[in-house]
Amino acid sequence: MELSRRTFTALAGTAALGAALAGSGGAATRPQGPRVVPTGPPPPPPSADGRRHRITHDRYSLLVDGRRLVLWSAELHPFRLPSPSLWRDVLQKLRAHGHNAVQVPVPWNYHSPAPGTYDFTGVRDLNRFLNTAAEERLYVILRPGPYLGAEVDAGGFPGWLTAVGGTARTNDPEYLRHADAWLSAVHSIAVRHLYTAGGGTVLLYRVEDAHDVPAGDPARHAHLARLYAKARADRIDVPLFHGDGLLGPREGGPRAPGFRVGAGYGRSGHLSDLARGITAHHVRPVFGGTSWGWLPGTAGHAPDGSGTPIDEGRRPTPELAPLQQFGHLVRTVPDLARLVPAPEVRAADGRLSVDHLANHDTGAQVYVVRNDTPERVESMLPDTGIEMPVAVAPHDAKLLMTGLALGRRNLAYCTAQPMLSMPTGRVDVAVFVGREGEQAHVALDCDGPPNIDRADTEPAWSYDRGRLNVVVPLGVGGLSRILVKEGGSDTPLVLLFADDATALRLWPYETPSGSLLVYGPAMLRSATLRGSTVHLVGDVVGETGVEVWGPRGITEVTWNGEPVRTYLGRARSLVMEGMMPDAPAVSLPELGGWRRRGGNPESRPDFDDSAWTVADRTSSHSVTPVPKDGPVLFADDYGFHYGDVWYRGRLTDTRGLTSVSLSYSTGTHGLLMAWLDGRPLGTHRMPAPDRDTAERGTWTATATFAVPERLRGRGRHVLSVLVRPMRHDGDERAEDSHRAARGLTAAAFEGGSREVEWRIQGAAAPDRARGPLNNGGLHGERGGWHLPGYDDRHWREVDFPHEERRQGVAWYRTRFRLDVDPDMDASVGLTLEDDPERAYRVQVFLNGWNMGQYLNDVGPRRAFVLPNGILRTRATNTLALAVLSDGTTPSGPRDVRLTLLGAARGGLPVERVETGEAADPPGR
Repeated sequence: MELSRRTFTALAGTAALGAALAGSGGAATRPQGPRVVPTGPPPPPPSADGRRHRITHDRYSLLVDGRRLVLWSAELHPFRLPSPSLWRDVLQKLRAHGHNAVQVPVPWNYHSPAPGTYDFTGVRDLNRFLNTAAEERLYVILRPGPYLGAEVDAGGFPGWLTAVGGTARTNDPEYLRHADAWLSAVHSIAVRHLYTAGGGTVLLYRVEDAHDVPAGDPARHAHLARLYAKARADRIDVPLFHGDGLLGPREGGPRAPGFRVGAGYGRSGHLSDLARGITAHHVRPVFGGTSWGWLPGTAGHAPDGSGTPIDEGRRPTPELAPLQQFGHLVRTVPDLARLVPAPEVRAADGRLSVDHLANHDTGAQVYVVRNDTPERVESMLPDTGIEMPVAVAPHDAKLLMTGLALGRRNLAYCTAQPMLSMPTGRVDVAVFVGREGEQAHVALDCDGPPNIDRADTEPAWSYDRGRLNVVVPLGVGGLSRILVKEGGSDTPLVLLFADDATALRLWPYETPSGSLLVYGPAMLRSATLRGSTVHLVGDVVGETGVEVWGPRGITEVTWNGEPVRTYLGRARSLVMEGMMPDAPAVSLPELGGWRRRGGNPESRPDFDDSAWTVADRTSSHSVTPVPKDGPVLFADDYGFHYGDVWYRGRLTDTRGLTSVSLSYSTGTHGLLMAWLDGRPLGTHRMPAPDRDTAERGTWTATATFAVPERLRGRGRHVLSVLVRPMRHDGDERAEDSHRAARGLTAAAFEGGSREVEWRIQGAAAPDRARGPLNNGGLHGERGGWHLPGYDDRHWREVDFPHEERRQGVAWYRTRFRLDVDPDMDASVGLTLEDDPERAYRVQVFLNGWNMGQYLNDVGPRRAFVLPNGILRTRATNTLALAVLSDGTTPSGPRDVRLTLLGAARGGLPVERVETGEAADPPGR
């Protein structure tokens, strides 16, 4: 979504919006005055420096302390990575791959198990996350909601909110009472980390979710105004924005810079955004993390990190290349912060579209060339000064420039995209990138014949009439280097050429003594200069060398604390002698020693349910109607918000009873099982979503089960029902749909009226460490069968593959020990596989943490990441599987194995995640 005029025109002039535009330590965060800020160096990377900073804007970009900033933000969900020491790992990867900002949503449901209770400890430590982001020199965009969007259960609303009064996302006083208390709790932490006061790096504050508000919805606009006013009242003085608008136009003032929210990962999209004047870019989660426990939103049971450029195992993928290239480009080429539309340009081949922009301060010309066809297109670009044909891959784009200053030299034109331009010590460095197999043409203006040192055999060059022409095939032999000396400049220029894969091994880094560039390793985490030595810290995956362009006086290199012997290369870099070896192999044990126990005693007629809650309410705050003959059976109304819910109904006479009809309401993939006097009546499942129903948040159905004649008679009978509600509706349309009932909604009996006394039981109180979203209401969960300290020696021993046909729940437990080298960052997953015709599902628990749900006959999820910190990589772990089978087919598990998702020599120290149990085994 591009910058919205409608939203902010509707809000402009209100007291709330006027307050929203005030910030920067008391100075107004409003459009720049008559003085136009010229193009110049961007602000230095941020830190919690204790100094006051001013955040303003004009029509072109954000201005930080009077310097133009192109914001390149990625979203990170700390709540999907329940291992706080790994937050630093991902933040370092975002920064290394070009991002200068991170957006962090703060889910209300994750931090609030009950009204007035807010937990920011352990894995929920927001203060720690914000400190870590500042230490890693990343700006922060804070997004506390209250509503976050459908990617989390109920849009981020806590389960208990479904059972209290008030209409959400409006100015209803009852809702605002709870929402204001939540925001006060977040703001009390955030105010200590505002960049305006130097306490941290929180640069912007995003109100509510990412969707525009219709002009004809005054209630929603009033609600937004209230949220703006609340933030200001709580001393949040950084700029505020909502949805896709940054700051917004003030009446009579110039327009604000565009803000792209939710950008994709492809090169074409963000280059097109830049061509439209967008200088504040926010990319949807680059690392999505794991949808563990009952955290997922209405999108289903699949991992949230599926398909992200940094995968669930925290491993960078090739999809990072365009993000990294764009991030370093906008960070090191300040010309892109103040572009205006320039005269139209047409490609000779009409299949290519061209956006032409210019920076009038510097004279640089920018051409975004896009190919929306399924074929590679090569074409000349008349009237651009680009004298060679430009090739663009299918559904791709390129950013090309002319007139760009590369240090002390001028770029005449290029057919490969610039990635960065920076001084390093006594040389200037420029990097050009493209797809493997493309030819890169770069032309430099030279006042005289240059002196060329070619460090690799692939580049070819020629000089003619004041212009140096360089041609390089990309992807041949890795990085190609050329050193340009003299020719009108006393400062040498290093030209580097890389394809996408090679570019992912280039690491620029700023130090107090100047910038440096490292080539070779899989990851550069930090660089520290002490005397004549640069100390590099990072990761190695495959065999690699190390090459460093650094500040003046640097003659020695260390890598992860070990000295690296180097020589001075022809491109003025320090080049490692020899190679660093591959990361050593990581061995994982086979899983065995399984023990089994049945897990649905609630289905037996003699089960003691006297401590269960009597379901006898007659009214509800749910948007689901209460049956006329009652009672309310909705799980949320009795305090059971997450996971499985059991019902037991007592009947006194079943003579003439021919069938039972049970109406229920769930999220995607919900199900219901029923027993009468311990005998299975059957299972009903919600249908799998199709294209038309993929976004449906609430599913309702009525399951009708025949009652066998042998179960009809006088006396006491017990109807037991297990419902797996899955998740609450995400309430995307602000219709209070998160209040739709979960669990049973009604029961009817064919063959006569039946008086039933219902009792209900769901999850027990959440444990302090894991929080409210970890456990459901299975008998084993309530009894602690998933916890490491539970004594399972009396359980029956079984081997996998295991097969049985029954309706209900079975639990399996085992222990395994890992002994991963402390110098290795190994990402381990648990893989489950079986015949897809078998209908069962598995809740996966590692050391008591609910890692998610495996649906054998639905897919596609087969691997579950076991995050380090929860996973003890040098100690014993407990694995528990809760298997829910519908009885229609044999159920497993069949194949359950540990899988190495990736490993690197390096990484960061990982702290053990607290579990709150004395019996929890020690380990890394």
